[in-house]
Amino acid sequence: MSTEFQPLIQSLRSGDPRSLARAISIVENRLPGWAELLKALFPQTGHARILGLTGAPGAGKSTLVDQLAKHYRKENRTVGIIAVDPTSPYTGGAILGDRIRMQDHFSDPGIYIRSMATRGSLGGLARTTADVATVMDASGRDLIMIETVGVGQDEVDIVRLADVTVVILVPGMGDDVQSIKAGIMEIADIFVINKSDREGAERVEREIRALQSLAIRSDHWTPSIVKTVASDGTGIGELVAAITEYEAYLQKENLVLQHSIENWQERLIEMLRDSLLERARDQMQDGRLAAYAAEVAGHKRDPYTLVEEIVSKIAKS
Repeated sequence: MSTEFQPLIQSLRSGDPRSLARAISIVENRLPGWAELLKALFPQTGHARILGLTGAPGAGKSTLVDQLAKHYRKENRTVGIIAVDPTSPYTGGAILGDRIRMQDHFSDPGIYIRSMATRGSLGGLARTTADVATVMDASGRDLIMIETVGVGQDEVDIVRLADVTVVILVPGMGDDVQSIKAGIMEIADIFVINKSDREGAERVEREIRALQSLAIRSDHWTPSIVKTVASDGTGIGELVAAITEYEAYLQKENLVLQHSIENWQERLIEMLRDSLLERARDQMQDGRLAAYAAEVAGHKRDPYTLVEEIVSKIAKS
């Protein structure tokens, strides 16, 4: 790589938060040199544990992340937090900024918080979330927590990125488990019933256990169910213990590498799709897309042959 980023990388590796912020901005905004920066940082990654927290809006994800951060900081572990927020339809930025969240931590250099806008991405994650996690990993963070946007049952992309996926449920959310079981239930390594001091917490636990009895995971792990009241810290110790237990299980069963391989299979497909899409867009600059669309709309040509021709051009370029 060019020598342009070498001072930035050295400063980032030394723990400088401004260098970390700059590197993340380069990657997230796809500024010149972003790919070269990631290539240079990747050999320094693989040390951080990535914890994904997902669930419906109102489940208390931010509060839970805040309490977990406090717990891990007491153990003297450095923490990176990526909070993926809805996108403003006016500015394209995150509607809920990181300065609104977890304000107690801003004086702690051991915690770095970054809000990201989804920018239209489905699945609860911004397109560049994985790349931002790579930058945080390379900066030497011990733990990276990713809080997804909270879009419901489609919010399953986190499983491709996280080492441990925590699904957060709360009692009193309509049909409870039934409303989200179609997608999000299958990705949980750990279930958290937050706001468990509310009426209905026991029913949510029974429904989870009933669903667990219907299917066996390929790794034969039965996800733990932890009850918390994140607003006052109740159950946080139990949640940390459940995370540790799952990690120990992966180690014992020699599943860590397999888990990583499966994650990278999905991520590589996603990266290829994004790269090919960008190249396809390059083929349709200068109004070509509108012209193609007009031809298809007017039935002057079929879209299937058109797409084959575009893909063929990409392959030859």
